[in-house]
Amino acid sequence: MTTVQLEYIVAVDTYRSFVVAAEKCFVTQPTLSMQIQKLEDELGIKIFDRSKLPVVPTEIGISVIAQSRVILKESSRIKEIIAGHKKEIQGNLKVGIIPTLAPYLLPRILTGFMKKYPKVKLEIWEYPTEQIMQQLKLELLDCGLLATPLHNPNLEEQPLFYESFVVYTAKSNELFSKKFIKPEDLDVKEVWLLNEGHCMRNQVLNICRDKFTMGEYKNLEYNTGSVETLKRMVDLNEGYTILPELSLQDLSTRQMNMVRYFKTPEPVREISLVTHRFFIKQALIGAFKKEILSQVPEKMKVQKQRRVVDIVPEKVLKAES
Repeated sequence: MTTVQLEYIVAVDTYRSFVVAAEKCFVTQPTLSMQIQKLEDELGIKIFDRSKLPVVPTEIGISVIAQSRVILKESSRIKEIIAGHKKEIQGNLKVGIIPTLAPYLLPRILTGFMKKYPKVKLEIWEYPTEQIMQQLKLELLDCGLLATPLHNPNLEEQPLFYESFVVYTAKSNELFSKKFIKPEDLDVKEVWLLNEGHCMRNQVLNICRDKFTMGEYKNLEYNTGSVETLKRMVDLNEGYTILPELSLQDLSTRQMNMVRYFKTPEPVREISLVTHRFFIKQALIGAFKKEILSQVPEKMKVQKQRRVVDIVPEKVLKAES
């Protein structure tokens, strides 16, 4: 039994395909299949049921693969120990980040991080929350930058900062005349929302304290995953939207005049660095976390007099309570 064979069975379990697993492991499919067959012969069991598509592990195979993941994680810690002894930050760091955060946070940190740690290869993917959580579970990502809490016992959350929500309103909307906004001032019939699948959509609906969706009120149901598009819809149409505070950094003076803040306690989203409960690459992830915190305004690091808005729809929370 070798660690390479364990890597191969984990890859097949992750991608549920011998062909894709071979591509990800940078070997030919016959080579990968032969090594897995050797491991099965050595153990005297079948790890995968090859008669099904996509391929699935057998009952005993599930247990073998789970233990293989543990072994591979522990073997990776050896490299981490050596790097720590040498006081080097190096290796690959695979990061998932939600699209409503990526364009406003990443430009602040990437250049500085790469200059400080030239031996690090940083790989970043923009995914919705659910996809990042799944990728962390499958160990395809090392960490994620997400709005929390996620209510998932298999994931570890390290809160980084608290980003305020603000109202961005057209001049024609009655919210424009207010100095500060209260949640009860918001009319969900007039709000422009992100489409389903974005945690910020749920947060906005939770702020509005309303279970209805925009499509029930408007002749136009516009589905977008872009915060920038929401701004444009308000600029060129009526209504309002709710934005995360970091997205205000490039607004013109005219656009800033359309921004209204909430009364205390203002609603915020908690942004955390999320890892699997048994994560590795602690030094590398720690350096990434430190760089983020160095670029975030100090006021965002304090939760005092702020209300963290849950990413789970309010109606789901009520049903579970």
